[in-house]
Amino acid sequence: MLRQYELVEKVRSYDPDADEAMINRAYVFSMQKHGSQKRASGDPYYSHPIEVAGILTDLHLDDETIVTAILHDTIEDTVATPEEVEKHFGPNVARLVDGVTKLSKIEAQSESQRAAENLRKFLLAMSGDIRVLLVKLADRLHNMRTLHFIKSEEKRRRIARETMDIYAPLAERIGMYEFMTEMQTLAFRELEPDAYASIAKRLEQLHKGEGDLIERIARGLKAHLEANGVEAQVQGREKHPYSIWRKMAERHVSFEQLSDVMAFRAVVGSVEECYQTLGLIHRRWPVVPGRFKDFISTPKRNGYRSLHTTIIHDEQMRIEIQIRTAEMHAQAEHGLAAHWAYKEGVPEEATADHPWISDLVEILEHAASAEELLEHTRMAMYQDRIFAFTPKGELIQLPKGATPVDFAYAVHTDLGDQTVGAKINGRVMPLRTPLENGDQVEILVSKAQHPQPAWLTFVVTGKARAKIRRFVKSKEREETIALGRKIYEEIVQRLPQPLGWEAMAEALKRLHFPDDATLMEAIALKRVSDVAVMEALIPGSTGKDGVKPPPQRTAISIKGLTPGVAFKLAECCHPIPGDRIVGLRREDEEIEVHAIGCDSLAAGIDADWVDLAWGDESDGGTARLCVVVRNEPGALAAVAGVLGNYGANIVSMEQASRDGSFHTFRFDVEVHDVQHLMRIIAALRATEAVSSAERL
Repeated sequence: MLRQYELVEKVRSYDPDADEAMINRAYVFSMQKHGSQKRASGDPYYSHPIEVAGILTDLHLDDETIVTAILHDTIEDTVATPEEVEKHFGPNVARLVDGVTKLSKIEAQSESQRAAENLRKFLLAMSGDIRVLLVKLADRLHNMRTLHFIKSEEKRRRIARETMDIYAPLAERIGMYEFMTEMQTLAFRELEPDAYASIAKRLEQLHKGEGDLIERIARGLKAHLEANGVEAQVQGREKHPYSIWRKMAERHVSFEQLSDVMAFRAVVGSVEECYQTLGLIHRRWPVVPGRFKDFISTPKRNGYRSLHTTIIHDEQMRIEIQIRTAEMHAQAEHGLAAHWAYKEGVPEEATADHPWISDLVEILEHAASAEELLEHTRMAMYQDRIFAFTPKGELIQLPKGATPVDFAYAVHTDLGDQTVGAKINGRVMPLRTPLENGDQVEILVSKAQHPQPAWLTFVVTGKARAKIRRFVKSKEREETIALGRKIYEEIVQRLPQPLGWEAMAEALKRLHFPDDATLMEAIALKRVSDVAVMEALIPGSTGKDGVKPPPQRTAISIKGLTPGVAFKLAECCHPIPGDRIVGLRREDEEIEVHAIGCDSLAAGIDADWVDLAWGDESDGGTARLCVVVRNEPGALAAVAGVLGNYGANIVSMEQASRDGSFHTFRFDVEVHDVQHLMRIIAALRATEAVSSAERL
């Protein structure tokens, strides 16, 4: 364990102006508060926060961060209070300690509710000051180093899984690769002990068998570069066991078949020398196709920059080489911790330079449930990235599999909301098209457009999914209330007498609803029965014999409501404007609209029936046709020609059956109304290639 003077000296070695007195006070405060508490290893508990502080001194962090590390467990595990911390160490340290305390634990996925809620606090705290995250990562790293002292295998595995799923990816996302690598290695050793032992043993045998191979290759690389006028520091290393195991799993190969278990790093003086070095290496050794990556011109989202290439060396083995400047190397090793010196208050650059943090905070504001939050945040943090460009050349980083809709939301929320189409590399493409690295994307917009529920089936970014769900839920409530109001008006017509002005207020009290909008929503979703509403409006109005409908029951118009939000059109009968329709109401479901002659209605359905009407100038719908055509060239083209001539868009087509002379097809076509459909059917029947045409 670091002694008090050793810790102070480590901080002063890189920050002579550090507040030595504050660090000393924190050291003593932590020792006193933790008192006789012990860790699983048997060491005094206060040794843990001191070691966490020591890890952070290696990153050259400021005195407030070091003090936060020393105190990070005092509020959670001792009688110390936030007020005490603020009194002795100031508001900044108190805020940081409080932020780390709120994180406490992020549980495994099986307890997703608790995991998500803790992740919410974690990210909110992190967004305020990135130092909270740095302390938490150092805390987890030290806990992983001492994991073997915990007796319970189940607890060790839970902590290791948590580290692998959450903390290691977070370290990677902010560019702290040393932290990520060590955490992954320690977690892998616990989760897959046999695989870890096997790979570690083979690495040891490889090292013994080939002696100073790594050193020999590094010297050869350095000599080649210096002979061509480039001064470089060249280091080599074996890849760590978890990285090797993951490659074996991804490529479905054995350890012996892996030829790139060694990686080398060349640190040069400038960006120009990076590319010069790359050229010198490629001229000297054969390149492995497809393994070159330029993270200097297109940095990773965490700010990582380097050139990566893989060559076939003289030793007849593949080796990976990373080429970077000293500044890039510092960023690569320590990420955000190398980027900022925390001497001037809270660093706002954290969220400005790393927009993924801002994206996560935005998701926090709109996630409706804990599970949804966890889905979006893990999605945003862990997926591999691609790079796409706006027409003006701005670089947008997205997860693999992202679509133009994800791209639009990444540029700006309003752009995403108004998306109607997209051009990818100058060609109009479907919105569900996955983007590729280097695509140029132009979003086509309309102010009349709004997010579509169908987008949820293909968007992959948490930000896009959260925004679309937020709009859909808002639209759903708005239209459900509108539909409930129409049903309420029909209920009122069935009452035996007109309502007084105070009737609604009294009904809300009797039914325990806060306002009429909530009541209308409950009526539409059948959370309250028609009889209960009538009794609440006029007590005794339903009588002993139940509700008596008026002589002429009014049909409720669904004009202006969105299918799939306030109501859904039944798949069994595909009703379209002009059909007589009826609605089925079930609790907590949108109303299901059927044509009055639908066979499924005749079979008997457990639901309330509601008389519905389309309303004037309804927007049209999708009808299903069964068309039997002759087995001859051009028959299908003739059918498509008729549909096109009559302005009917084909949504889908399926071949239902075929024999020697005839083929039967099912078409789903968009039509205006029943009259439009009848004209189409008549035209199809008059076509020589068509044997029969019927509506299904």
